[in-house]
Amino acid sequence: MVEHGQTSMAGQRLGAPETLGISTLEPGHKPPAMPAGRLVPIRVLLLDDSEEIFDISHRASGRVLFETVCSHLNLIEGDYFGLEFQSCHRKMVSLYKCNPCMRVCPGPKHTILRFVVKFFPPDHTVLLEELTRYLFALQVRQDLASGRLTCSDPSAALLVSHIIQSEIGDFEETRCRQHLLNTNYIPDQMALMDTIMEFHHKHTGQSPAESDYRLLEVASRLEMYGIRLHPAKDREGTKLSLAVAHGGVLVFQGHNRINDFNWSKIRKLSFKRRRFLIKLRQNVNQDTLEFLMASRDCCKMFWKICVEYHAFFRLFEEPRPKPKPVLFSRGSSFRFSGRTQKQVIDYVKENEFKKLPFNSCVCFLQNCRTDKAYCIAKELLNTERTYLKDLELITVLFQKVLDKEDCVPEALKTLLTSTYEPLHSHHTHFLQELEERLSLWEGQCNMQVKGEIQRLGDLLLKSVQELKALSAQLEMSSECVFALERACVASRRLECVCREFELQKVCYIPLNVFLLSPLHRLLHYRQILDRLCKHYPPTHTDYSDCKAALDDVCELEAALRPGLEQIENYQKLLELQKDLIGVEHLAVAGRQLIRLGCLSKLSGKGLQQRMFFLFNGVLLYSTRGITSTNQFTVHRQLPLHGMTIRESEDEWGVPHSFTLMVQQQSLVVAARSESEMEKWMEDLKMAVDMAEESNGPTADLLTAKSSGASEVESEDDHRGSQTSLQCNGNDSANTRHRGNTTAHVCWHRNTSVSKLDYSIATENQLSGNLLRKFKNSNGWQRLWVVFTNFTLFFYKTHEDEYPLASLPLLGYSVTHAGESENIHKDHVFKLHFKSHIYYFRTESEYFFERWMTVIRSATVSASRTRYLNRTEPD
Repeated sequence: MVEHGQTSMAGQRLGAPETLGISTLEPGHKPPAMPAGRLVPIRVLLLDDSEEIFDISHRASGRVLFETVCSHLNLIEGDYFGLEFQSCHRKMVSLYKCNPCMRVCPGPKHTILRFVVKFFPPDHTVLLEELTRYLFALQVRQDLASGRLTCSDPSAALLVSHIIQSEIGDFEETRCRQHLLNTNYIPDQMALMDTIMEFHHKHTGQSPAESDYRLLEVASRLEMYGIRLHPAKDREGTKLSLAVAHGGVLVFQGHNRINDFNWSKIRKLSFKRRRFLIKLRQNVNQDTLEFLMASRDCCKMFWKICVEYHAFFRLFEEPRPKPKPVLFSRGSSFRFSGRTQKQVIDYVKENEFKKLPFNSCVCFLQNCRTDKAYCIAKELLNTERTYLKDLELITVLFQKVLDKEDCVPEALKTLLTSTYEPLHSHHTHFLQELEERLSLWEGQCNMQVKGEIQRLGDLLLKSVQELKALSAQLEMSSECVFALERACVASRRLECVCREFELQKVCYIPLNVFLLSPLHRLLHYRQILDRLCKHYPPTHTDYSDCKAALDDVCELEAALRPGLEQIENYQKLLELQKDLIGVEHLAVAGRQLIRLGCLSKLSGKGLQQRMFFLFNGVLLYSTRGITSTNQFTVHRQLPLHGMTIRESEDEWGVPHSFTLMVQQQSLVVAARSESEMEKWMEDLKMAVDMAEESNGPTADLLTAKSSGASEVESEDDHRGSQTSLQCNGNDSANTRHRGNTTAHVCWHRNTSVSKLDYSIATENQLSGNLLRKFKNSNGWQRLWVVFTNFTLFFYKTHEDEYPLASLPLLGYSVTHAGESENIHKDHVFKLHFKSHIYYFRTESEYFFERWMTVIRSATVSASRTRYLNRTEPD
């Protein structure tokens, strides 16, 4: 079928075996048979700029031609690629596999089809074949030269240096300079020649395959990687561009991305004449978006690209075609045809087509992963990505909700905008600098290069100094919590709006925690800088900047910490107020939460599970209600003034029990373990001592919502209380309530948390990629994991809008995976609660220790003594 009998340049470089199949076929199958009919020569321009002529039946479909090309290239992962041609309107159009070649191509005898990369995965490591990575590298080279792939000058110079290392080998100054003079890889290359040569000099020893790998690693981090812009206008006539990527539909203005719509947000994509319509899910609180494109054909072409991208990256298998209507049809019948990305990866793995890893490349990556400074920088990058998304929830999603409501005071809108938008702008720029620095760092780490690239202190010092200029915004984040609560008290409609927003998947933790995240982020910067200063010797080039940044962060934190402690306590009281029925005015000045959790109360019926809440001055206990909201109904309040506590296991024969005596009444309770009993007794004695120094027993009692009674006999007494807000004229007792709050997790896991546990959890937050494996499963699943608020949240990638699932860790134990568990992998830890077992695998020893540390902070409750004496590991 091919006029030229020799293998293409890609095959020559890689020595690809001629017997391998292609990924669009089942194992053991051959390419589809050529239909009968006369043969027509079709010219195909490959990515290495070589041209091949294929003799194809005039009745053949696009699939036959495409698979013939893949077979010629000995390409296994062909599903990432496609064929395109220039239409009569001078637009590049895809040749779809289901369409006949002759009917689609205008004048096939004179048409040149281009073999191109069609689907760009965000993670280049999913490309398992060396040949596939080589072809992707050729596509990146073309995009650089054409100006499609725009980036900063340092990134462009680094990309070109990897290309010429692959082309001409190790650096030799005269040869490298002459090659750059003769070959143009990027616009304005002459201005960057010295920088390119400097980078090239550092790649000595890299093989062509390794250079391709490093090239894709750098390119895949760039915002314009794989982006194909389609001109459009919004409803106001503003010139924009639309694009589609693995995560959803993107909106650009020039080469700046101004909006994105994740697949999870989109309910339907459609087009009507020149109008491209994006219909969003209701819980995103946005209307249908409309964009005007140049013509109906342009609109339909972009819609088809979106359909294919969604199916390839989001579906597990190829969608089945719908049956054609007998008489009438409505809309396009276009469907994605081919394997999805998951099917491609599974096919290659199952049939062992993956080549042996490059030894030099493996060593290259392990050098980075064992460099502690690099690992700390990677942790900063991962957590910064999560933090920026948290800020976007306030500045984008929550603001849009408030803008649609008439019940929101203008002063509140102004306060939120003036507080969080400057912070969002700052951290957006900081994240871009971090990503670029890490990209350059990883590109040089095998050469042990010191200096301007493998350092972090300069970026952190600059960022912290800019944050000092934004100290007013940081301080106002506390006021935002107070102001929002005051507005909710004044408007029941606004309170319902906030409650409904909190129930959306994207709001994975309480809204007030998002509002306080700028203050929490300072604590994380201090920890990062402290680790760097402990790691570096004072003579290191990065030490002085890190130390200066650490001093500035500590100064800023010291100024904000008193207010942070106050607002943290207030935020927790607000959350508890939503969980409790039977008390009011919980969040008042002077009230402090000390511990909450489960104890078993001894009565004539035996041990009964109760939820206890310990505040300064009062202890109250409750049961979880049988209402639709599953809130906790308070049964009794016990003043702490005059209370005595004693162990009573011998007296009652109940393990881990102790007796509370107050006002000539006794209450016998039991903890689930000795350590839990000790923590409760320690905190109770501390709270009693505080109460003895206060003004008296009644000053700290909470106001009961029933008529002055301190003990509640029936849950029905509170159905008309103020917690039953009215939304839109309906009783909000039926309003949904968050069922995954800390109090509910403690109830289900029969455990407790203290004020100190909350403080430790605030400091111990982490994000990054983990491999997860269930107890009885064979394979590992790669996930983006965020740890915060005592919980692991699981995402497919860091770009996803909301978590796929969550795992509260209270009550779990974390240990090393033992040899008897047949894991046989490094850096694996195990989470265990009753019969639930999960295994997680990290990429390095550093991240193994970090994940173990932060997870232990959630699974092992701290006592006051251990917390005050604790030291952070190096």
